[in-house]
Amino acid sequence: VRAVGKAGEPADRDRLSIWFGDNRLAHEGERDPGYSEAATSAYMKRDDIRIRADIGIGRGKATVWTCDLTKEYVAINGDYRS
Repeated sequence: VRAVGKAGEPADRDRLSIWFGDNRLAHEGERDPGYSEAATSAYMKRDDIRIRADIGIGRGKATVWTCDLTKEYVAINGDYRS
C-alpha cells in the first residue's frame, strides 16, 4: 500500500486492493480480513511472483517486468515490516 501511495500517480486508497498471486493482502485500503501470512509467505518463495494492484480509479491495465533483488535492496527491505 505504501509503495502505491509513494508512486506519485493517482490512486484511491479507500478502494485499493493488492494481490500476491491469488493471495489478497489489501482490500479497500486495509489489510484483507482473509489474509494468510502462511499462504503468502509460501507464495513468495516461488521463482516467479505476480503482484497485482487495483488502484480503484477505473479501468486500465499495464504489465511491468522488474527485478531488484540486489543484496543491498534485500537487506534494506528485510529490516522492516509495515
